Amino acid sequence: MQCKDFVVGVLDLCRDSEEVEAILNGDLESAEPLELHRHKASLSRVKLAIKYEVKKFVAHPNCQQQLLTIWYENLSGLREQTIAIKCLVVLVVALGLPFLAIGYWIAPCSRLGKILRSPFMKFVAHAASFIIFLGLLVFNASDRFEGITTLPNITVIDYPKQIFRVKTTQFTWTEMLIMVWVLGMMWSECKELWLEGPREYILQLWNVLDFGMLSIFIAAFTARFLAFLQATKAQQYVDSYVQESDLSEVTLPPEIQYFTYARDKWLPSDPQIISEGLYAIAVVLSFSRIAYILPANESFGPLQISLGRTVKDIFKFMVLFIMVFLAFMIGMFILYSYYLGAKVNAAFTTVEESFKTLFWSIFGLSEVTSVVLKYDHKFIENIGYVLYGIYNVTMVVVLLNMLIAMINSSYQEIEDDSDVEWKFARSKLWLSYFDDGKTLPPPFSLVPSPKSFVYFIMRIINFSKCRRSRLQKDIEMGMGNSKSRLNLFTQSNSRVFESHSFNSILNQPTRYQQIMKRLIKRYVLKAQVDKENDEVNEGELKEIKQDISSLRYELLEDKSQATEELAVLIHKLSEKLNPSMLRCE
Repeated sequence: MQCKDFVVGVLDLCRDSEEVEAILNGDLESAEPLELHRHKASLSRVKLAIKYEVKKFVAHPNCQQQLLTIWYENLSGLREQTIAIKCLVVLVVALGLPFLAIGYWIAPCSRLGKILRSPFMKFVAHAASFIIFLGLLVFNASDRFEGITTLPNITVIDYPKQIFRVKTTQFTWTEMLIMVWVLGMMWSECKELWLEGPREYILQLWNVLDFGMLSIFIAAFTARFLAFLQATKAQQYVDSYVQESDLSEVTLPPEIQYFTYARDKWLPSDPQIISEGLYAIAVVLSFSRIAYILPANESFGPLQISLGRTVKDIFKFMVLFIMVFLAFMIGMFILYSYYLGAKVNAAFTTVEESFKTLFWSIFGLSEVTSVVLKYDHKFIENIGYVLYGIYNVTMVVVLLNMLIAMINSSYQEIEDDSDVEWKFARSKLWLSYFDDGKTLPPPFSLVPSPKSFVYFIMRIINFSKCRRSRLQKDIEMGMGNSKSRLNLFTQSNSRVFESHSFNSILNQPTRYQQIMKRLIKRYVLKAQVDKENDEVNEGELKEIKQDISSLRYELLEDKSQATEELAVLIHKLSEKLNPSMLRCE
């Protein structure tokens, strides 16, 4: 905690952008010249702060200002525009994405290429590409919005000798586009996995979600392709061996006849059925991926953070939930497993029925008659009532309310510090677009640009040069053994000279070291001033207490003196009044 306060305090003492950049980027002068040129703003300290969740450092105004400047790089005029103008830019990018990709392929170093390489434009392009992908998923199912029947008498075919399954397993043009998008996203994920490494890649849950979603899509399309191959082989058999023009008048082998059936006669393990189930799961995961871009918005960002924290609470709760659920599921199954067919309903007679009954009981969708027997076995029935009642009290009354309390607590924590939490989440999103690469979104990233070919050729040339230099060095080392004694004195002198020059370089502080030294001095001075102010305040309080106590004693003394003087005056007055009263009498 003290380290977090220290870095926030040092960042708070920065007076210009140079000092802020020094803290956020680290020592850039020690980097290689090529790396310094390509990664002018490495933001190594910001990445480290995000890794260790130093949220106040990342959400500090100085840090956010620097990140905002990089976010709108090459788009300085767009930063001050209204939300309507920014939405218009997003729409234009979404509509012109193919043309922008072609322009970038042709001239990656032009002004258009620089604009597309800015983090904001990369974010907009990737978001637009993903929205188009979701639109394709919706459009692919639009022909079934009003429902579709699967009765055997409507197995529509194009010609009499066509097998019905050939028509159902063919890929439509929208499905082909979806496959292209999936391949593009998978290629992007593979590149990210290669650059970051498996460990860093898995630590980001969004990467796990993406990889799982794309794997399910690929499995679904693979199963669909297998079904298409099987149907195509059956069609080839019909075309080769069946002479009649109408298949309804021909007796086919069972393995061929199966592909003429409608859906209600398909096997549960049919590849097309498996493909449709996996495809539905992948579509759900695809739409949940929208939550990744929500932190970019100030209104939806805190809600997305709260949702993520809620999911974590649910996973923690699931451990206790599964333990209680399994205990009652196995117990109720053992109790009623001997009464299959002897109950009012099939609840608890099998493991599957036990799972269904107890799961839907959480939502109040199971009946009390699930424990009733047709036989007069009251002891078993009463035990069933007791166990079922204890389960409902434990799960619904205790555990569910505990989960609700955990969710409320997490939401309140986010709400109390919503600005810091949102800026931290937004910074994580921004940093994913700051590095080089990922300029074009899927599926345009599948096509390599001329710049990629140039980089590839340069890497090959550098690799060949390194290999030649190693071979030459080995040869020189082999031939130089005889000359080693002659060059010993020269080498020692050169080493002494190099050591002196190295020490002279070390003695000269870099610009980064000067800035950090200056900031640390400010921090120490500020800490000393704060400490002195605290001590002065404590001394002043002590002085005030002493003044109050002395004033109290002075007031008490003045009161006693005034009382004595008043008593003397009353006594004198009484002495003067008594003789005059006697004379009057």
